Amino acid sequence: MVYGFYMKNKTIIENAKAAGEFNTLLKMLGKAGLTRKLNSKWPFTVFAPSDKAFAEVPPSELEKWMNNKERLEKILTYHVLQGLAMSADVKKMETVKTLHGRRLDINVTSKGIRVNGAKVLKPDIECSNGVIHIIDSVLTP
Repeated sequence: MVYGFYMKNKTIIENAKAAGEFNTLLKMLGKAGLTRKLNSKWPFTVFAPSDKAFAEVPPSELEKWMNNKERLEKILTYHVLQGLAMSADVKKMETVKTLHGRRLDINVTSKGIRVNGAKVLKPDIECSNGVIHIIDSVLTP
């Protein structure tokens, strides 16, 4: 994975594009109409699955999501929190409420942070409008 392209003065979307490892996520955000929201000035926390994580989802399932805007939006907003939650903040929480409206369970061990079972591979990628935490799998509500 490419971790060195991130810049604090760029938005979540700009950093995701620059990394080159979030093509599926970016395509889905566009299809769901969420790109503009995550490019706005409001702070967001995104648990971002990489292209590698999306590759673990069966292609037929990804196609179903892409063809159902409502379902796609629910899945994507399940990865986003309103406000800034750095890993130090997340570690203190048992659950977090997503933009979807449902909660994610947080589990912290000596091996790191897990969010609904997904491992946080790279936390605290600071952006001008929030933070990205890269996770190893796609979360589904």
